[in-house]
Amino acid sequence: MPIITTSKLFKQFGTGDVAVEVLRGVDLTIESGEFVAVMGPSGSGKSTLMSIIGGIEPPTSGQVILDGVDIAKLSDDQRTIMRRRKIGFVFQAFNLIPTLSALENVSLPLELDGVDRKTARARAAEALERVELLHRADHIPAKLSGGEQQRVAVARALAIKPAILLADEPTGNLDSRQSGRVTQLLRDLATQFKQTIVMVTHDANVARSAFRLLMFRDGNIERDIPQDEFAANSHAFNVGSNVGSGQFPKSSSPIASDPAILSDGNR
Repeated sequence: MPIITTSKLFKQFGTGDVAVEVLRGVDLTIESGEFVAVMGPSGSGKSTLMSIIGGIEPPTSGQVILDGVDIAKLSDDQRTIMRRRKIGFVFQAFNLIPTLSALENVSLPLELDGVDRKTARARAAEALERVELLHRADHIPAKLSGGEQQRVAVARALAIKPAILLADEPTGNLDSRQSGRVTQLLRDLATQFKQTIVMVTHDANVARSAFRLLMFRDGNIERDIPQDEFAANSHAFNVGSNVGSGQFPKSSSPIASDPAILSDGNR
């Protein structure tokens, strides 16, 4: 059953001569329980799409159906409640409160939403256990590694029990070892707990963990690729010296090599 559907989705910033069309008629369907990676060069519209799906940014035109709800028909307050209760956000910056413990950071959004402290702390502990960090619950962020801080951020997103987890460059601030652990965590959430995940990344190695890859260019989906095809052809997605030019391959012939890194642009 589709949990995210966009239809003829357009987004323009500015007006007149300075107008920039960032999304150009995006049609997309994501099923419940899918893990989808989104890649593309700088300015291709990846993070703008995420912001619109997450109810942060309104589209200029088009429709977004999220878990059966047309979010364009919601008031500002209703969209705020939807984000708070149905969507978990994980960003490149961990955004943890430095004076709070891991447990307190995870429980805070629940308490702000009116959940009593005892219940919020219990749900926070459950989320930390899921990301294998319950033993670090009393540690403040400064006492945690970068990878651990990102896993706390994932736990904070999971504690609300979201219908959808949106991750924008979740491994961008991590080294390869820490990145691998966070990537494996996201895949486990999808495979074991059937969590719906949409992840923007510039790293082809990270994208390989997803079930499906969307290649963005010029504000729309250039290619929609199943995981097995991408895994077999990961090197073909190396833009190499064309970083920023968006020269994605059309061929699907297998190429055995290490995956490469694409442009790290966000929009």
